[in-house]
Amino acid sequence: MDCVILQDNEMNMKKTFILTICLLATWFTMTAQVARQQIHENIDLAASNYLAYPGPKYQLTPAPEGYEPYYISHYGRHGSRYLIGTADYDRPYFTLLHADSLGKLTIKGKETLAEVQLIREEAKGRDGELTPLGAQQHREIAQRMMARFPEVFNGETNINARSTIVIRCILSMSNALQEMVRNNQQLHITHDASYHDMFYMNDQNSPYIKLRETPEAKSALKNFNKAHTDYTHLAGVLFNDADYSRQLDLNDLGTRLLHLSSNVQSTELRHQLSLWDLFTEDEVYNYWLCNNAYWYIYFGPSRQTNSAGICTQVNLLRNIIATADTCLQLPHPGATLRYAHESDVMPLVCLLDLNNYGQTIDNLEDLDACGWHNYDIYPMGCNVQFIFYKPISGSLKDADILVKVLLNEDEASLPIATDSAPYYHWSDVRAYYLNKIKDK
Repeated sequence: MDCVILQDNEMNMKKTFILTICLLATWFTMTAQVARQQIHENIDLAASNYLAYPGPKYQLTPAPEGYEPYYISHYGRHGSRYLIGTADYDRPYFTLLHADSLGKLTIKGKETLAEVQLIREEAKGRDGELTPLGAQQHREIAQRMMARFPEVFNGETNINARSTIVIRCILSMSNALQEMVRNNQQLHITHDASYHDMFYMNDQNSPYIKLRETPEAKSALKNFNKAHTDYTHLAGVLFNDADYSRQLDLNDLGTRLLHLSSNVQSTELRHQLSLWDLFTEDEVYNYWLCNNAYWYIYFGPSRQTNSAGICTQVNLLRNIIATADTCLQLPHPGATLRYAHESDVMPLVCLLDLNNYGQTIDNLEDLDACGWHNYDIYPMGCNVQFIFYKPISGSLKDADILVKVLLNEDEASLPIATDSAPYYHWSDVRAYYLNKIKDK
């Protein structure tokens, strides 16, 4: 009898062990497919940094009792733009046009040629420029900022805005400021776009830019891309002659068509066409994986670069802290606004370690499973907002100033202890980050 019970227990333990392994495997598979599922539900997410700004997803946590917002420090990317350079427009267009002249296109190939021609014509002469949607995004961000934190913008107060010297950033700033003036004509606005501020707005002389270019980083990305790039199926979709299509660089053609697919959502053509249907779900997901890995390696906390990419924003973080130091003792300081690029916002988010985006992930294949999703960080119009809170009554001298940080207008976590998340004591935040960058 005892032996029978022992055998039953052993069998039950084995069944439990097997079930546990199966559940863990299922959990890991489901976790690893988070981005795939999200892209399946919204294919535009596969666009990575070409994703049109989605706006905030969640309600804000009310201010702690006895506190009110009184200063905002903002750093954001320009709004939706056209692609930079002509290669992504010209090379697929002329490849398909030449094939058509030889009678080598399928019906789908001819349809694609016509759509690429429309995309190319719309963007002609607008290299990297802000689209109408990009302008609208910044008007809406500004409007929400004023509606969410009216105490910051009430009455006569100062708005100090800076932009990089790139026209799409200047126009993004202009659209935001016009919206603010429309809502409050008493605002005192100063704005500028000058080389004078580029050392922190978009530091192209940072020594960390070269330090990112390690052989290990290049090798890791090359191997990753090789494992996740295969657009040979386009041969049968676009071309009617297998021998002809074998002469083409289908991976280059596919990548450039995916760039066009990604950017349509930022243009007025989004209302009438899409190129996503040229590709399978696997191809779209793998395209995103490659972009996600690229940005993680060179602009994130990658082991392959010893996190050099995030250190490119050290001057920016110092400016945010120093500017706050000059504003927080004023009773009604208003807002400091900065307009730049995703290549600045991405490493800033990682340097701040918002939502754990500053944590190193050793294997590029694990980025999705670990929740490192670039589209949550830097869509067109992405932004980081520091919202500062003061006590409603009493002197500002020695006051316990609180701060919360918004990533794309949603509350973010910081790697700092607090007794009232998502609110943090500014003295703790300031000390933590100054210590983090003191030797940089």
